[in-house]
Amino acid sequence: MPSTAKPGRVVAVTGACTYLGGELLRRLEEDPRYSRVLALDIRPPAISGASKIEYVKLDLTQPTVDSELATLLHRAQVDTFVHGAFLSHPTHAAEWAHELEDVGTMHVLNACAGVEPRRLVMISTTLVYGAHPKNPNFLTEDSELRGHRDSRFVNDKVRAEKQIQRFAKEHPNVGVCVLRFAPILGPTISNMYTRFFSRPIAPVMMGHDPLMQFVHEQDAAYALQKAVDSNATGAFNIVGKGVLPYMTVLALLGRVPVPMPQIIARQVSKILWATQLVGSPPSFLDFLTYLCVADGASAKRELGFSARLSIKRTILDFLGVAPEDGATDVARAQA
Repeated sequence: MPSTAKPGRVVAVTGACTYLGGELLRRLEEDPRYSRVLALDIRPPAISGASKIEYVKLDLTQPTVDSELATLLHRAQVDTFVHGAFLSHPTHAAEWAHELEDVGTMHVLNACAGVEPRRLVMISTTLVYGAHPKNPNFLTEDSELRGHRDSRFVNDKVRAEKQIQRFAKEHPNVGVCVLRFAPILGPTISNMYTRFFSRPIAPVMMGHDPLMQFVHEQDAAYALQKAVDSNATGAFNIVGKGVLPYMTVLALLGRVPVPMPQIIARQVSKILWATQLVGSPPSFLDFLTYLCVADGASAKRELGFSARLSIKRTILDFLGVAPEDGATDVARAQA
C-alpha cells in the first residue's frame, strides 16, 4: 500500500526507550513528513541532537494517566499514536507487568477514545497465538489467540489485543493497526529469545524439533515505520524470511543441545526461574516443543512489508559474525 504520510504529522510513541520505540523515533526524526514526535516513557530515550523529538515523562501504571494523556494528545494535535509500552522479556514482578501492559493499554485506549487520533498502531507478538500441538504450519491473523495457560507475559499481551479489537469496533474513525512480531533477533536488541540463545547450552524436548521463526531487528524496525506511514488496518504478522528446525538453529548458534524429558525439563526450569538463574519461565518450554510459526502474506499484501534478511543471516548477525556481501547494504537501505 502506498505511503499516506503528509507533511506536518504529529506522532506520539509509548515505550520510547524500547528497541522498536527508539528506532522509530530515529526514523521519524529523519523523515521530513513528520514535524513533531512525542516520546512517552518513564525515562528519556537515548537519542541526541534530535530537533523534532520531545520527551514527556509518562507512567502507564498510574491510575490517572488516561486523563493526563488525553490532554497531552489534544494539545499537541497528535494524529498518530504508537503504543509500544510492552515488556520484551518476562519478569518476576508480574503484578507490575500486568499494570503496565493490560491496565496500561486500557489507559491508552481511554485517552484515545476521547481524542480519536487518525491512526493507532500497537506492537504485539506472534507468541499470542500460543505454542500448541494442533497449530497449523503457518498461523494467519485470523487464528485464535490461545495465549498460554501459565504465562502472564503472553496473556497480558493477549488481553491488550482484545482491548484494542473492541476499541477498533467502537471507534471506526480511528485506523487501528496491530503488528504481531515474530521473536526479534539482532546484534543490539535484548529480549527473552536473545537472552535464552546467549547461554552456551539449551534444553531440547525429547521427541520434538519444532520449526522456529525470527525477524531481524532492522526488518522489524522497517515494518513499524511502514505501519506508521500506511493506512492499512487490522492485525499483521511481521515475520522473517524462512524458518528452521530448532536443532538447526542451535547448530548455527554453536549451542550445546541438552535432550530432556518434558516433565524433567519443566521441573528444572521451575527451579531455575524461581531462583532467578535464568530469564525464561517454565512456560517458555512449550515454544521449544510445539509450532508457533506465523504467515506474513497479509503484511506483504497490505503493508508492503516483506523481510529482506534470511533467518540464517539473522542468526549470524545476532552472533556478531561478519555479514555476507550485500547484507549490510540491505540493512542500511531499510534504515
